[in-house]
Amino acid sequence: MWHKISSTVKKYFPDLLVFLMCVSLFLVLFFRFVPVPGTLLMVKRLVTSESDDQIAYSWTSWHNIAPFPKVCAMASEDQMLPFHHGLDISSLVDALQSNGKKRLRGASTISQQVAKNVFLYPTRSFIRKGFELYFAFMIESLWTKQRILEVYLNIAETGDKTFGVDAAANKYFKKNALTLSLRESSLIIASLPNPIKYKVSAPGSYLKKRQNQISSLYRSLDGQYYLRELYVKTESSLYDFSAYKQ
Repeated sequence: MWHKISSTVKKYFPDLLVFLMCVSLFLVLFFRFVPVPGTLLMVKRLVTSESDDQIAYSWTSWHNIAPFPKVCAMASEDQMLPFHHGLDISSLVDALQSNGKKRLRGASTISQQVAKNVFLYPTRSFIRKGFELYFAFMIESLWTKQRILEVYLNIAETGDKTFGVDAAANKYFKKNALTLSLRESSLIIASLPNPIKYKVSAPGSYLKKRQNQISSLYRSLDGQYYLRELYVKTESSLYDFSAYKQ
């Protein structure tokens, strides 16, 4: 019996692999143009949260998001977004070298986070990491950098059952993403490593420190003019990152 099953699997495995690759390619191309309706992390939060609140999420286009959260997100999470191809090798090496001494941070690019949140279930394993890199490579190949950042700012978890900077702006500051200030944007982005623990509505000393660091990085990165880097088509930058890279 097992021999028969094994033979069947071997027979159809190549076809199944091609089919799955075609489906993944279609999904990546589809969300290159279509707003992401939701993520599996949203479903998980809806099922596991003790709160009776509904998921706070509404898609907001690039032009309806202020420059502040865009640059703050890159400053905090992935300063090399305009230049890498899905995996920031230098940040990964730095993170691995510091492992055991401080929290492993900076190893995942914004592209990887988008791949994980949009296409994969929120769990940790080497297999999932492999799929994350696979989707990140396809995203980098088929999406623009602007689109990657746009999706990230929409689907990133920003609080309890809250996703995206627009939902966070409405929840914490009673405004939309287009009218966010630098102070407000840096506070929202500062909470991203763990928005359930680090609450924007009641920031502690750590969150305020991170907020100040991100605001400083925003200015060091030339503010909203750093968004020009998203359209640079070479491996070189207009800036010297060594002065302010974390």
